[in-house]
Amino acid sequence: MQNDQHNPLLQYIVNNPEAFAQNLAKIIENAGKAMAAYVEPREKGEIKSELADELTGIVKTLSQVGEYWMSDPQRAIEAQSRLWTQYIGLWNSSLKRMMGEPSTPAVTPDPRDKRFGDPEWSENQFFDFVKQLYLITSQWAEQLVVEAADLDDHTRHKADFYVKQIANALSPSNFVLTNPELLRETLESNGENLVRGMKLLAEDIEAGKGELRLRQSDPTKFKVGENLALTPGKVIAQNDVCQVIQYTPTTDTVLKRPLMIVPPWINKFYILDLNPEKSFIRWAVEQGHTVFVVSWVNPDERQAKKSFEHYMREGILETLDVIKRATGEEEVNAIGYCVGGTLLAVTLAYMAATGDERIQSATFFTTQVDFTHAGDLKVFVDEEQIEALEKRMEEKGYLDGSKMASAFNLLRSNDLIWPYMVNNYLKGREPFPFDLLFWNSDSTRMPAANHSFYLRNCYLENRLSKGEMEIAGERLDLGKVTIPVYNLATREDHIAPPESVFLGSSFFGGKVDYVLSGSGHIAGVVNPPAKKKYQYWVDGPPTGSLEHWIAQASEHPGSWWPHWDAWIRAQDDTTAKARKPGARRMKILEDAPGSYVKTRS
Repeated sequence: MQNDQHNPLLQYIVNNPEAFAQNLAKIIENAGKAMAAYVEPREKGEIKSELADELTGIVKTLSQVGEYWMSDPQRAIEAQSRLWTQYIGLWNSSLKRMMGEPSTPAVTPDPRDKRFGDPEWSENQFFDFVKQLYLITSQWAEQLVVEAADLDDHTRHKADFYVKQIANALSPSNFVLTNPELLRETLESNGENLVRGMKLLAEDIEAGKGELRLRQSDPTKFKVGENLALTPGKVIAQNDVCQVIQYTPTTDTVLKRPLMIVPPWINKFYILDLNPEKSFIRWAVEQGHTVFVVSWVNPDERQAKKSFEHYMREGILETLDVIKRATGEEEVNAIGYCVGGTLLAVTLAYMAATGDERIQSATFFTTQVDFTHAGDLKVFVDEEQIEALEKRMEEKGYLDGSKMASAFNLLRSNDLIWPYMVNNYLKGREPFPFDLLFWNSDSTRMPAANHSFYLRNCYLENRLSKGEMEIAGERLDLGKVTIPVYNLATREDHIAPPESVFLGSSFFGGKVDYVLSGSGHIAGVVNPPAKKKYQYWVDGPPTGSLEHWIAQASEHPGSWWPHWDAWIRAQDDTTAKARKPGARRMKILEDAPGSYVKTRS
């Protein structure tokens, strides 16, 4: 131990060369199995490689950045000089430190950057040098994109995204020889961590049928209906698009107006019912709401032609019919989450055009109706990429759920990809069982017609807020939606940015209460009052900029859920006797959460 303190390099020596050599052979063997699992379905033609197309798009985008800098020799020299000046500064500070003189780091990581938390990143001069070299280079590359003046906004957005993804992938924290924690663990265990890691890698590629199915949580620890999605209820209707779940009341009286929840179909609804402590659905039932949830089908080739209109008619409108039969009530309060909220907004505009007044209030969770500021997902949307996606969807009739999951994970790759690559395949550890990450990996497929319509009409052409979208022969105008709207955004949302949701508020024709919650797209929504976490802002004037709204709004600690419940009651607090599933001769098909949500991709 004394030697380790005086000789820090001793911890980076192989303890047992013979054991290390044996494990090295096992690593190579398991790596071969992983490669075979990757190659075999491609050789059989079961998977068509898309890597070339994806790389072509990246190279074309980044070449435009390179063209801007290389087209002007003076500009190129200035860019190179800026990089070399920083390198020289790093070299000088490193020399001073080596000679025992006081020195200031040339660059320091963001305090929130978890990649460089090990003390050796700062205390060991080699790893500190590698870390700073990486930070200087990656920040310089990102700045080149920012300063490339000739790029259009979409190309700049894509270039910035690609550069960050490349920088994240090349981080020294992702490699054994340049990560002190990984190197120590590898040498101390004589490479046993890598043996386990290569075994997990082979298993995950095999589980993905030739694609890497990155496990973010221990999949054996969770099962929908057994320790997830536990709120008691019954499936009382179903069709080719969805099941309708009615939840069992826990109060003697309930609000007269039932509550219909429309979750996104790109994820499964049980994000709102993870467990009893986190469940918004259970909490709403306990507050006296008669809760109905649309549980979308996990589509296959049979739903290939199911369009946005089908999801509106067979999802929302038929569910309203079911609620009327189950409760006798015509008027309903509705919630839409993310793309489920976009579908709800489309439906409300259609209902306004056709004189259907059954939905009397609408709540939107992190929902976009205008896509001007739609965030990093717009990176994946342009005519060229959509055409390529449509061709792929034509082959099966749907987009595989793993594709959407990968896209969402890339938006936060330093949180949702690389930590698990390091933990699983380099440390050789099973991921921690975490219900939220299990849900995140429980992906769903996208029917071709629906997904194409959504990408083109919303992300690409932004037709809904412009009043140009047509559904079932009706031209949609959000300005005709005059019912009260509760529009929730989350401050750190990377999928439906708060400024995007704020701008969307201005397109509705009635009173909109814009509410901003702390945290992000999931935690900002799934924030039960008992946890006493985060905060929310309300009562700012819904005009001008988001920054002006925040400056004028009032901040409140904790969850926004009770505020929403009070808002619902302010619309109509009439009560009625609690309604149990199966009342009014409704046929019960099965217990909640139903079979649709259990279908895995």
